[in-house]
Amino acid sequence: MEKLSLAEKALEQGQGILRLAPTWVPRSFCVPGRRIKLHPDDYYILGGQRGGIDERWFSSTTPAKNGPLTGENEGLSMVIVNDGAATESVLLKDAVSELKGKLIGKRLWDEHGGWPMYSKFFDNMGPLPHHIHHNDEKAALIGQMGKPEAYYFPPQLNNHGGDFPYTFMGISPGTTREQIRECLVNFTKGDNKITNYSQAFRLEPGTGWDVPPGLLHAPGSMCTYEPQKASDVFAMYQSLVNEAIIPEELLWNGTPADSIGDFEQLLDVIDWDLNLDPNMHENRYMHPKPVKPLAEMNAAGYTENWICYKSDAFSAKELTIEPGATVVIKDSAAYGMIMMQGHGKMGVWDIETPALIRYGQLTNDEFFVSEAAAVAGVKIVNASATDPIVMLKHFGPGNPDLVL
Repeated sequence: MEKLSLAEKALEQGQGILRLAPTWVPRSFCVPGRRIKLHPDDYYILGGQRGGIDERWFSSTTPAKNGPLTGENEGLSMVIVNDGAATESVLLKDAVSELKGKLIGKRLWDEHGGWPMYSKFFDNMGPLPHHIHHNDEKAALIGQMGKPEAYYFPPQLNNHGGDFPYTFMGISPGTTREQIRECLVNFTKGDNKITNYSQAFRLEPGTGWDVPPGLLHAPGSMCTYEPQKASDVFAMYQSLVNEAIIPEELLWNGTPADSIGDFEQLLDVIDWDLNLDPNMHENRYMHPKPVKPLAEMNAAGYTENWICYKSDAFSAKELTIEPGATVVIKDSAAYGMIMMQGHGKMGVWDIETPALIRYGQLTNDEFFVSEAAAVAGVKIVNASATDPIVMLKHFGPGNPDLVL
């Protein structure tokens, strides 16, 4: 009998659902908000020069771009495989490459040749700099893909809002290209004051925002769930944040080497129509929307809402299972998921929500559901008589179920 590969063994053991290990990512320019359940002793476990761990990545086949000190496989999700008493692992990236449509579905494999998104928690004590993600055309100049993203602020991780729970978004209507150019030219002169030309919105747990490529944004200090396209391209356009200087190399981070110093290149990355939109809140804000009539779902013991639904590159849902309920949830596409609350069973797996995680510790809170398992329906049992199960689910592009 032919021996199964690790990826095949994982898919078979999980009956179409893969168990993933936590993937922790540091950022040298951020101060952790300490709300992502990592043990207090471990936020700087990679060394002060790497910065604090303020991100956890989910269902990621995308390596983190963290400069020359980036660790091997940093940002890449690992599939956990049990082999008797031994625990083995294989990169989700390699499992997707091997299993192809058997894991992510024929549609996504044929269209993208891989898993084209990932999600993360980012958790900062203060705001991030006003920055931008390039579109596909601009990102291709440095061999990357563009990066649309979206935000959702899970109530379970936001018992406090951090130092600045407001997000700057776009450029105030009436601002000129010349005014923004002056800010960029002044990047190395202290505070370039670019947010003088923006507007901030207060962040509310249980809601979210859509952030297309080309839109300047300075994320606030709430712990944020962030689905996004499989890319880590960005450039920082703000030079001083919370009295911390942003290195100039991050201004030119997404610029081809032969164009560094050309401020017109930076200005061309900006989607001016998006940034100057007078209806920014109306067009970019996202309030949860039920996937089915509430009465129908509640009668079955669950509630499911779309929480990220304005991008064609990904989507996300929040699923709540009532205490003591057993449900079968069907989806038309593969997805990754992370537990936010509660414990029970999902298919063959025990699922639980840890309160504290050591760096390198395995958990039972993150999984990847193959398209076949999603279509057949995933049985979820809430083992608690008092506590709901809450999970967040992230999908790739073109989700057939996303009809609003």
